[in-house]
Amino acid sequence: MTEDDLDASNDRTADAGTGTGEELREHAVRTALLGLLAEVGAVTATEAASRLGHSSGLCSFHLRQLARHGYIEEAPRSGGRARPWRLRQHAPDAGGPAAEPFGDLARGLEDESWQRWLAQRGKAPHEWRHDEAFSAIAYLTPEEMSRVADVIRRALAPYQDREQRPLARPEGARPVALISRLFPLLPHGADGAEQE
Repeated sequence: MTEDDLDASNDRTADAGTGTGEELREHAVRTALLGLLAEVGAVTATEAASRLGHSSGLCSFHLRQLARHGYIEEAPRSGGRARPWRLRQHAPDAGGPAAEPFGDLARGLEDESWQRWLAQRGKAPHEWRHDEAFSAIAYLTPEEMSRVADVIRRALAPYQDREQRPLARPEGARPVALISRLFPLLPHGADGAEQE
């Protein structure tokens, strides 16, 4: 059986939607891989296997599947046979098939990470036991909402290369989740009328 046969067999199982334990396990492995990539930046199948406690073959298979569906991409190689992977640097097109599922999965990972933080922050080193969570409601036009998002992206830009360049990280730097969701609040009325 070739690698393509395995990929096709796995796709048929996943598309069948049977809800078997195997499918749940596959989802858990892929979720764990995405979480690991979000945490460390880039990993090979062997590194992922070591960190997650799975075989390198299983991690390799699921990394290829995540890449096939547009969630991750190959990271630049530093020579040798190692094949590192990273989260896609550019999100899939808004109309692309992977855009919405990735958004849902990413939001799920964000929520899971937040809950883990709340449950375990007492175990963090003293200087890391606080967070900077906040929320706000502002009345904006669609154009203003886009401008606010651009300001946030520009504010984060000086720190984003540290993921790929560990030597650029100051001493004591750790991965920090930076989550921003800007979306219009929909009315609560059953008739759909605007409420102010």
